[in-house]
Amino acid sequence: MTSTARAAVPPLTTAGRTAAAPSARPGRRRVLTPYLFLTPFYFCYLAFLLVPTAFALWISLHSWTGIGPMQWVGLRNYRALLGDTSFHTAVENTLWYIGASILVIVPLALLIATGLNARGLRGRDTLRLAYFVPMVLSPVIVALIFNIIFDQQAGLLNNVLHAVIGIKPVNWLGDPTWAKAMIVLLLVWRWTGYLVIYFLAGLQSIPRELHEAAALDGAGTVRRFVSVTVPMLTPITAFVAITSFIGAAQVFEEPYILTKGGPGESTLSIANFIYRAAFTREQLGYAAAASFLLFVALFALMRLASAVFGIGREDR
Repeated sequence: MTSTARAAVPPLTTAGRTAAAPSARPGRRRVLTPYLFLTPFYFCYLAFLLVPTAFALWISLHSWTGIGPMQWVGLRNYRALLGDTSFHTAVENTLWYIGASILVIVPLALLIATGLNARGLRGRDTLRLAYFVPMVLSPVIVALIFNIIFDQQAGLLNNVLHAVIGIKPVNWLGDPTWAKAMIVLLLVWRWTGYLVIYFLAGLQSIPRELHEAAALDGAGTVRRFVSVTVPMLTPITAFVAITSFIGAAQVFEEPYILTKGGPGESTLSIANFIYRAAFTREQLGYAAAASFLLFVALFALMRLASAVFGIGREDR
């Protein structure tokens, strides 16, 4: 080693490090900086989720009208819910909406997205916009449109059926069975285009080489869809199914605006039940108990679905 090279090497300290080397331990400011940027998230999480959830649990243990002092009742509200036939009806109707969302809306959105993703389709952008338009419309406007179509006396559908087939007017929104079917139809019409966007994003991320390789092996269109497209879309499908589940469990606007939960309670959802108990009957403790049960049920089912589909699990 030359004298110049030796002179360029700094002397070692007793700890075996160079005298000019900085400390390997980062400063306190450097450690705290990421948490400082995360502070707004934690503040919003605390203010808009943890505190309201804890307050709802506290209210559910009281009898309260929203004005005046609370009266401690313990678990009386929960025991009353278990014997409330209106709550049971709301749960059954909500399960009906959930089943329609999972079994009808999700497969229909997948099929529509597959068709819109086809190469050479004319007017593809226009069709995508047309499917998404119902999602951006106001629920009030949507309810008015459906009232114009399905009204018993002056509805467009009854007038067309009477003029073409000659059948008598059907009470679409006044019959319990038909009213529930109209709510499901409204959910399908409004939410399908929204889910199509997710499936389109998933379809466009699938490498075309996989479809080309399957075609070279002799797989037809249906076979490629079942063996290539569906397995590759498993994460997207799981996300869409969970999103649809949560949305259907919390459905409120459609039955409230279109049928007011009627006729009777045939279209009453859990969200409508909570709203009626809180703001019509002024039973805030009772409504809080129902909302907390809904929260616990959704949280447990989402955790189960996440475990089944492997969402949030890191590959090791």
